[in-house]
Amino acid sequence: MAIESATIVQKLWNYCNVLRDDGVSYGDYVEQLTYLLFLKMADEQTKPPFSKPSIIPVGSDWQSLVERDGEALERHYRQILESLGSERGMLGVIFRKSQNRIQDPAKLKRLIHLIDDETWIGMEIDIKGKIYEGLLQKNAEDVKSGAGQYFTPRALIKAMVEVMRPEPGQTICDPACGTGGFFLATHDYISHNYPLDRDQQKFLKFNTFRGKDIVDSVVRLCVMNLYLHGIGGDESPIDVGDSLISDPRDRFDMVLTNPPFGKKSSITIVNGDGKADKESLIYEREDFWATTSNKQLNFLQHVKTLLKINGKAAIVVPDNVLFEGGAGETVRRKLLHECDVHTLLRLPTGIFYAQGVKANVLFFDRKPASENPWTQKLWIYDLRTNIHFTLKQNPLRYEDLQDFISCYNPANRHDRQEAERFKAFTYDEIMQRDKVSLDIFWLRDESLEDTDNLPEPDVLAMEIMENLEAALEQFSSIYEDLAER
Repeated sequence: MAIESATIVQKLWNYCNVLRDDGVSYGDYVEQLTYLLFLKMADEQTKPPFSKPSIIPVGSDWQSLVERDGEALERHYRQILESLGSERGMLGVIFRKSQNRIQDPAKLKRLIHLIDDETWIGMEIDIKGKIYEGLLQKNAEDVKSGAGQYFTPRALIKAMVEVMRPEPGQTICDPACGTGGFFLATHDYISHNYPLDRDQQKFLKFNTFRGKDIVDSVVRLCVMNLYLHGIGGDESPIDVGDSLISDPRDRFDMVLTNPPFGKKSSITIVNGDGKADKESLIYEREDFWATTSNKQLNFLQHVKTLLKINGKAAIVVPDNVLFEGGAGETVRRKLLHECDVHTLLRLPTGIFYAQGVKANVLFFDRKPASENPWTQKLWIYDLRTNIHFTLKQNPLRYEDLQDFISCYNPANRHDRQEAERFKAFTYDEIMQRDKVSLDIFWLRDESLEDTDNLPEPDVLAMEIMENLEAALEQFSSIYEDLAER
């Protein structure tokens, strides 16, 4: 199975390199594949042994593409994309604002033949899913496209899902779902760890997942990714829009998410001179503890809102969420009081496609209103000090997270033992820290003391860049504060 899927990925990806000469980016190429793959599979479902009615309107189907050549093909393809983008349900989500990026009709025809040569519906779901995930990963590896910010390392996702232990019948949300990695890992975990009856299988397919992302093209990739893994139906479980704009009123048993990197939420406004200005978004929400333009703090508050009472969350947050004052301190105090914030995983550098990221995973459970704080102990696992990964030479593997999973003790997280990299800090100890900072570390950083054991030059360069970026962020904040006075 792995060989078959890898072969198809390579075949399709090789053709992408041909199209690159025409200015078609990796991201554009994966989008065009999404449109064409969907049309091809919809066509296959109308034939034996499925013989289903076509979900594609007559005249916009796969055969109408196969039959055409030259400019007529390119013109008809554009008409199909425009037409299907106005449809309802999953069709409308996948083809929303779609455009043809392949201007050479001969190369478009060649791509159609490449897809037509395979029988996609006949493949196992695992194979189809692996092919598409393989393409998404290759797209994420293209640093210039910026697609990596939507692609959380699959090893990290798998470990997060394993310690969260999702169950059949639970509802699961990702308000910044990217290409759907958390949904796929959760679906896989539930499918392989529980003997599901028919009703549970139906619930897992149609009712378990709900997601949102602000970028049209990313939602398109996510919906297609879920579809190829057998998740969802005619209605899309993923919406396009700004998750932070309001309280959606829906509540979930579990939230798993890695919100986009960067502190500020912004919109572009064209002023009277025709120049584009970026303005920070301030979300005024009654359910938020603090009003701030810090996107990460807003997502943390939003995740709390999304949870049912006793619901569980795992959210990737950058270091500034752990120590920033002002709104950051307010949010941490409230979170520790109103929720059981029980675990923090300090992530190593070099695992994300977006560079210069120091991140953590924060695990907490929402609790009922109480005069007493719900957090009793925060357990911190340090996977950062003296540990270095790179995206290609030494990528993060699932095996690298085994000790964390063991220390977390998902079978009974109330029965834990301290270890070299795993320490507990009481609520009172945290409250006494400056600004209630959760940026806690205790291991000696060997690279600071042993000049004979310095990290590789690329790691040092990355750390220097991270520090410069952090300094620039601080100077920008000071400048903004002064400008507002």
